[in-house]
Amino acid sequence: MKALFPVLVGALVALVVGDVLILGVGQSPADVYRLLLEGTWGNPYGFAQVLYKATTLTFTGLAVALALRAGLFNIGAEAQLALGGFAASVAGLALPIHTPAFLAIVVCVVAAAAGGAVGGAVPGALNAWFGANEVITTILLNFVVLFFLNWVVTAHLHVPETVHTPALTNGIVPRLSVLIPAFRGSAANATVLLAIAAAVVTGWFVFRTRFGYELRAVGLSPDAAEAAGIVLPRVRVATFTLAGALAGMGGTNFVLGYKHYYEDGFTGGAGLIGIAVALAGRAHPIGIMLAALAFATLSQGGLAIHALVPKQMADILQGVVILAIAIASASRARS
Repeated sequence: MKALFPVLVGALVALVVGDVLILGVGQSPADVYRLLLEGTWGNPYGFAQVLYKATTLTFTGLAVALALRAGLFNIGAEAQLALGGFAASVAGLALPIHTPAFLAIVVCVVAAAAGGAVGGAVPGALNAWFGANEVITTILLNFVVLFFLNWVVTAHLHVPETVHTPALTNGIVPRLSVLIPAFRGSAANATVLLAIAAAVVTGWFVFRTRFGYELRAVGLSPDAAEAAGIVLPRVRVATFTLAGALAGMGGTNFVLGYKHYYEDGFTGGAGLIGIAVALAGRAHPIGIMLAALAFATLSQGGLAIHALVPKQMADILQGVVILAIAIASASRARS
């Protein structure tokens, strides 16, 4: 219960602030919240869209949380997500046209993980071997990677008059509407199963393996971990690499399951929102999946409530939740 205290405080503060803002624009909070729920969990299409957005946020949240467990702050999930999506697209385009569907999906997912891993390994190595602050390096790499990928796509791989690569014919992940016709028209796809599997494996890895123990020991007390014989640079590089791989796999949700091509700007800030998801989820896989659903609900709900209040209201509430959780966590740590 103590671990949930900051999250409960964040939710309560967000409700209070939301009520004040809604009343400030002359609307009824009950009507706005009813519309938000009806536009998300209250109908199949809205719920499917929540699942789609939560899928990417689960991956980026896991990427941030894994680094947090090692005492590191991964601000670079945005770049790692983009690298994963780009690598998945390139791999799909490079495969022979008659490649079996399942094999093509596996290859593209592995490519996405590898692309994200590269994006994570660089700041990890800079931190471990040169002492570079990972917050600064990951923030800077976000800009470098995104601009680099923009140049590659627009100069070499784009479809004329667009900012995306050619459409894939291999590695396409089926939509959930194939099994659930009520989801027809939504972007939800089978990548959600990969996100759930990633959360389960990450939980097992962190809490049930030797390296997971070393990772958590480094996060709790680097000096004590080093005195116990744990090699800090190895743990930090490996942790950032694995975190990048998790974020990179999130790119498959858009590239393989939705649009079937890499598009400049497809991340839409999901890497940065992943920070909030990791914090709200208390850096635990189960909490991260629940937090991803909550933030995805606010994101999709912002579109649903636009008829009554500005859709930016949902963005404000997300920010309020993050601030309230951060303040409540700091207060509990001092007590």
